[in-house]
Amino acid sequence: MQIFKIVATTLFGLEEVLAEEIRAIGGTEIEVLIRAVAFRGNQAILYKSNLLLRTAIKVLKPIDTFIANNEQQLYDNIKLIDWSQYFDCTKTFAIDGTTSGEIFTHSKFVALKSKDAIADQFREKFNQRPSIDVEDPDVRINIHIHHTTVAVSLDSSGSSLGKRNYRLEQTEAPISEILAAGMILLSGWNRQSDFIDAMCGSGTIPIEAALIAGNIPPGKNRFFGFETWCDFDYGLWNSIKTEAENKMIHSTARIFGKDIDPKAVNIAQANAKRAGVDAQISFEQCDFFSSTHESGQGIVMMNPPYGERLQIEEIGTFYNEIGTRLKHFYMGCDAWIISSSYDALKHFGLKPSKKIRLFNGPLECRLMKYELYAGSKKTKDTNDGEKPQQPQQPVHPKRKLLIIKPKRR
Repeated sequence: MQIFKIVATTLFGLEEVLAEEIRAIGGTEIEVLIRAVAFRGNQAILYKSNLLLRTAIKVLKPIDTFIANNEQQLYDNIKLIDWSQYFDCTKTFAIDGTTSGEIFTHSKFVALKSKDAIADQFREKFNQRPSIDVEDPDVRINIHIHHTTVAVSLDSSGSSLGKRNYRLEQTEAPISEILAAGMILLSGWNRQSDFIDAMCGSGTIPIEAALIAGNIPPGKNRFFGFETWCDFDYGLWNSIKTEAENKMIHSTARIFGKDIDPKAVNIAQANAKRAGVDAQISFEQCDFFSSTHESGQGIVMMNPPYGERLQIEEIGTFYNEIGTRLKHFYMGCDAWIISSSYDALKHFGLKPSKKIRLFNGPLECRLMKYELYAGSKKTKDTNDGEKPQQPQQPVHPKRKLLIIKPKRR
């Protein structure tokens, strides 16, 4: 089976996580880039990349690279590619363009010129041309220009791999499936200990945790762009899907999704059912500031409001109360909090043991790890794993602030 170059794109900060995922499915010659990972593999690896990679946005198959100093050179070089080996006039196509540099500054213009070159080639060869379908094309082409270097690729994914087809309903300002999966993998969760999201919103984080714990392919319930390619191997694709399904396991990890908003909890439950993991997750309507976790171990992962689209008064006080509740009622756990509100994080009241730079959409964030010891770190180190005791009385019996309901992430 022929070996060729593959490029998987991702979110900033998840490149190393994606590289490990690629290594696990058999990719070779792995090169970590910015928001992408390049590697080599065959057709089976290309198919597996789409089905199994949790932190990839798109999986691209490069077909040409050239230098273009102006729009005419772009057009001419695109037209030189033999597009009839990839699709014919009965297929629809679309072009995604991305640009950086001073010569090509408009991605839509790049897409338009590339579309003209392809259409003109077909018209000259066959006296007809394939149609454009920007919503659901048979073949999606990616044109990436950095200064004068043009990379042309076939998009094997189609729509973003973050579209797992379970989140048909969502609350305001949800976290993406790719970012949620990346945060879980960055946390080093062992897939056996308890996992808690106490501000779960539409349930993306606990659902992704359940998919990871059960070794369930994130692309299990969707269609991919390569399934309409001329060289699509139905038998190979079937065997890859069967192999992946045989590796799914019944997880014993306890996963919890909690939210103060009953509507959010209902949406999360419906999304989990579509993902096939509703039996794995315990959802509950619950005010985080009245919650506790008594097992003394596990991962707490939260995406609290940042004070951006979701407005909260006295954001610093709000974050301080989150830290206080975690410190005294989630002892023994590791807490991972993502936020773009750096000033609010300074009020958290706990010292982070790790800070990771990520982006939630356009917002630059920090994913912070807090180790919730029973007492001091020194005490924790000498307790030899002894289960911490929960305080009998709330530390914050009178809070000035909750949250403006029902706006939860």
